Amino acid sequence: MVVPVINYRWPSFPDSLTKEDYRRPLVKLLYWVAKYTPGLLHWSVTRKWFPSPSVMEEKPVFFNKRDMEALKKTEGFPMLTKERLRERSVFNTLRNDFLVCYGDWDFDPMELTSPFPQNQNCVHIWQGYEDKIVPFELQRCISKKLPWIQYHEVADGGHLLVHYNGLREAILRAMLLGEEHHLYRPSADKTVP
Repeated sequence: MVVPVINYRWPSFPDSLTKEDYRRPLVKLLYWVAKYTPGLLHWSVTRKWFPSPSVMEEKPVFFNKRDMEALKKTEGFPMLTKERLRERSVFNTLRNDFLVCYGDWDFDPMELTSPFPQNQNCVHIWQGYEDKIVPFELQRCISKKLPWIQYHEVADGGHLLVHYNGLREAILRAMLLGEEHHLYRPSADKTVP
């Protein structure tokens, strides 16, 4: 999984990691708007005053330097253009994904038992240390609670890791050949409860 979603409602996250996270109230507000006022949300994201991708490039609130380089080089992200968001099917797909990701889950993922014999590390998480959307601290917490997850961290990586030159190959080599590059081991600068 490359920068997989985390949900602040998962009860196993310690308050010390989530309580002061600036993203938590934003996710809560956006979830409420997406759930209860989808028409208003659709209208607002297709207006001129809503930030366009070019505005996001000028003020990279959600992306680090490497993400910005990837955005400039990658002809992707077509679903996030105003033209595509005007299409109800595209908007509804993204809205429904958001509601599933951040809604109430019937289980706590950190209480899952290993589906693999002898707790083999068969699930990989790749996370950017400089990711401004998904906090690396929470991904580290998950990997510590679930020892069958192999955690990889890109020191200068943001949210768009999969678009970085050479990283897809490193991901495949880690999963298929068991090769772990020293650059993608978590740094020891912060500890996670």
